[in-house]
Amino acid sequence: MDQETFSAGRRRGAGVTGEAIDRMRELIASGEWGPGTRLPREADLAKQLGLSRNSLREAVRALSLARVLEVRQGDGTFVSSLEAEELLAPALSATHLLRGRTVLELFQVRRMLEPEAAAMAATRSDAGVIAALGRELERMHLAGDRADELVEADAAFHDVIAGAPGNGVLQALLRSLSTRTVRARLWHGLADRDALDLARQEHARIYEAIAAGDADLARAATLVHIAHNETWLREHLGPADDVPLDGA
Repeated sequence: MDQETFSAGRRRGAGVTGEAIDRMRELIASGEWGPGTRLPREADLAKQLGLSRNSLREAVRALSLARVLEVRQGDGTFVSSLEAEELLAPALSATHLLRGRTVLELFQVRRMLEPEAAAMAATRSDAGVIAALGRELERMHLAGDRADELVEADAAFHDVIAGAPGNGVLQALLRSLSTRTVRARLWHGLADRDALDLARQEHARIYEAIAAGDADLARAATLVHIAHNETWLREHLGPADDVPLDGA
């Protein structure tokens, strides 16, 4: 078999697999297969969809990687929970591959979303959320000059805020953005020790605003905090540079 014939065969195979994926997605989107539904036996499903078993297996594998399906060894294949965080995770996980000044774009998106999340948190947070924010703020103070510990508590603090509005899509987006900017925040903390004290002060203002139920103040305090980090990074990251701290 020559290379051209082999390539054509691969394209046809990919097309059939794509068709299988589309058909299975339609069954889920229509509600015929809901969260937790156990799929029919492989032979029966292949017959139902008019597919070869190989194409069906490839489609199941692809949808499993996308967290649409869940393969349970010895038990069968099931539709996943279809929760926003699960479905968005595969795509958002690729943000850690972004290089150089693209990290500034992540901060810009955080600047668009997080102030509103903080404002919603100020109006919707219960005692449990306020207590969780207080614990993470305390961890930031206990970290002292240990930038890695402070940034870890910083990320957890923002994750609490992201979860407070009760919007799974928003939380998944903000969790990914926050996680992928940890490296830049750690660099900032190590390069400028005054940044650690400033971070504690800024987070204290956000905490106080949310605890007081002041949406406007929470929005403003969060905007100032994110913009400060973004500005520092813009000033210190060259056009062709990547954030240092390999392995951080």
